[in-house]
Amino acid sequence: MNTQTDGLLIVDEDACEQLVGRQQAFDAVQDVFAAMARGDARNFPVVREALGHADAIYGFKSGFDRSGQVLGVKSGGYWPGNSQKGLTNHQSTVVLFDPDTGRITALVGGNYMTAVRTAASSAISIAHLARPDAQILGMVGAGHQSTFQLRAAAEQREFEKVVAWNPHPEMLPRLAEVAEDLGLEFEATTPEGLGAQADVIITITSAFEPLLKKDWVKPGTHLACMGTDTKGKMEVDPALVAAATLFTDEVAQSISIGEAQHAALKGEISQDAITPIGAVINGDHIGRSNDAEITLFDGTGVGLQDLAVASVAAQLAKNTGLANKVTL
Repeated sequence: MNTQTDGLLIVDEDACEQLVGRQQAFDAVQDVFAAMARGDARNFPVVREALGHADAIYGFKSGFDRSGQVLGVKSGGYWPGNSQKGLTNHQSTVVLFDPDTGRITALVGGNYMTAVRTAASSAISIAHLARPDAQILGMVGAGHQSTFQLRAAAEQREFEKVVAWNPHPEMLPRLAEVAEDLGLEFEATTPEGLGAQADVIITITSAFEPLLKKDWVKPGTHLACMGTDTKGKMEVDPALVAAATLFTDEVAQSISIGEAQHAALKGEISQDAITPIGAVINGDHIGRSNDAEITLFDGTGVGLQDLAVASVAAQLAKNTGLANKVTL
């Protein structure tokens, strides 16, 4: 989208929340996944490092979508102590540039956008890979992003019930409130109990150990593993990854910093076993092949997702006058 102006647009968090809803995020992320699979968009190498201060992880994700004419970088990371300060643990900002000149065009708040684009990617995987008759949604994790995940997922299938587990059970009421708002039954359970019931499972944690084991997940389940985006992180048993039919946003990230990294390191899978979700969107891959198949989407979080939704926010803010404008 063309956001070129005579000055720099600044789109704050409030404007992003007003302008970009779940459907806009879903459409933008689905389009960029499709462009990636066609070779029309590419992510650049990720820089992601521990600061050695405040237990924070900080990095940069960038890329260029030729079809959408979007160029930019997301800068930010994870500060685990922020929740005690009344802030979200994830903090980021997106910078957009004019691909024709390299001039900066927009600064877009990235905190809400990170949550809504991450929820969009798991929702896209559910739309394309979950069984049509899926009725029970499992949620592993109850942090800030979990409510975004739940609302986006609930729009993809006719779910009747949500089953949830979190390492800190005192955080589960926030998910229960959202489930009630959506008219869904809610049950707090164990990881084993969750796996035994759920037709679709979303994991959205910052874990470094498997929270779900292979034997706990029933045939026909679709998993969207959304929390692993750094070397060493892990949400599910590598044996479960190896047993599933694998899809991802970007294969290179999946085997290096995503949920597939551990199974790949052990030699249990090769990168050829992982299909970009964009290939399913474009109709070049069948996706799920039968009702007993376990499918797993490894949502590593690519920079192009952030740029896609930020570009939508910048264009809408420009059109509606909700952006501030400055000249550098």
